[in-house]
Amino acid sequence: MRRRRAVVAAGFCASFLLGSVLNVLFAPGSEPPRPGQSPGPSPAPGPSRRGGRGELARQIRARYEEVQRYSRGGPGPGAGRPERRRLMDLAPGGPGLQRPRPPRARPLPDGAPGWPPAPGPGSPGPGPRLGCAALRNVSGAQYVGSGYTKAVYRVRLPGGAAVALKAVDFSGHDLGSCVREFGARRGCYRLAAHKLLKEMVLLERLRHPNVLQLYGYCYQDSEDIPDTLTTITELGAPVEMIQLLQTSWEDRFRICLSLGRLLHHLAHSPLGSVTLLDFRPRQFVLVDGELKVTDLDDARVEETPCSGSADCILEFPARNFTLPCSAQGWCEAMNEKRNLYNAYRFFFTYLLPHSAPPSLRPLLDSIVNATGELTWGVDETLAQLEKVLHLYRSGQYLQNSTAGSRAEYQRLPDSTVPQEDYRCWPSYHHGSCLLSVFNLAEAVDICESHAQCRAFVVTNQTTWTGRQLVFFKTGWSHMVPDPSKTTYVRASG
Repeated sequence: MRRRRAVVAAGFCASFLLGSVLNVLFAPGSEPPRPGQSPGPSPAPGPSRRGGRGELARQIRARYEEVQRYSRGGPGPGAGRPERRRLMDLAPGGPGLQRPRPPRARPLPDGAPGWPPAPGPGSPGPGPRLGCAALRNVSGAQYVGSGYTKAVYRVRLPGGAAVALKAVDFSGHDLGSCVREFGARRGCYRLAAHKLLKEMVLLERLRHPNVLQLYGYCYQDSEDIPDTLTTITELGAPVEMIQLLQTSWEDRFRICLSLGRLLHHLAHSPLGSVTLLDFRPRQFVLVDGELKVTDLDDARVEETPCSGSADCILEFPARNFTLPCSAQGWCEAMNEKRNLYNAYRFFFTYLLPHSAPPSLRPLLDSIVNATGELTWGVDETLAQLEKVLHLYRSGQYLQNSTAGSRAEYQRLPDSTVPQEDYRCWPSYHHGSCLLSVFNLAEAVDICESHAQCRAFVVTNQTTWTGRQLVFFKTGWSHMVPDPSKTTYVRASG
């Protein structure tokens, strides 16, 4: 594995070192080649094993047409006038400027199209879209991981910002199996790269706070293949479920709320209802605590056609669901229901109920049960998640939990207790008991409920909901000045 990662990383770095003449081509959009028109350069011929070059061309064209459908969909949020951009114009005599080709370039398989247009103009963030020039002096390149098709790297741009780069994995399953079948390395690269291009188009069309931001793209010669595609995206941290189970309920709820908002957006996107066929935690990343989908090459927009409910069976490993067939001949809400059940079985059932405030558990249990039975759609699910957020953020969940007598606590401003910690679960800090509270009364209640608690320190730090972070202590024998904290100690007697 180490050798494979070293080879992949070395090839990646070499591609940037050798790419001294890098530029992005902004030209009018390309269309599928007309009958009889040569589609442009392609892989050198090699021995075909099954299906031959015609089958490879058919698969390339199918992926090309899929990307075209998504790039021509309704205007994405925030998009301006849809200027047509093209990553490459591989058709001889096509419109726009032509990039010089290596003399060894050869035609595509018969009938294979050139590259479809890239997404429309505009950047997810302020400033122009990043291109190849931004990658000339990157530093700190690190291999992050790879799947069947793509490899992901972390790099730091000259300005200091860290971004993720995605490219077709030359040692990956998709490219390797295609080369073994067709013996056409460049054509197989094109086939795999269309999945990366599809993802790039969808990242742009589905722009949303819970969709990874696309910053730009670049193409350059790499190894023996001209015009390899690299996408530049926002950098996130992998979703590690074991680690998430050890975090605070507030942070776990934020992830579930992020997912609910994402699924609502996918169900009502400008392209129609989008389903994630490969829905696993590894398809998501965390960016500043927010869950974002990063892998969209297996997303699908089209609903399932049907002639009756027998054609609308939604299958999962543990159980199946039968959905109604509409009068228009489509399985009703199959895309959103597939997403919703996957959210239940991979996220909600593990992250929502455990260690939640007791007064919120009935509502959280109803969300888990309704999504597990698919009795709700994404609209109702999101409405209930937003209700939980409102109850928690406003402190209304405390109405029935703060009654009863409390001990008296003395307020000691501008001070803290640096030691005398104990552990509690779940805590924001593994070596101490650090929890969030809505107000001072809740902090007192928590201290009263912990047998070892004799004092607590209120900080000036807040969580994403605006709640204050508080350290709970076993005593206050050693106190030090700290203008950003206030200590409360239990009065004697």
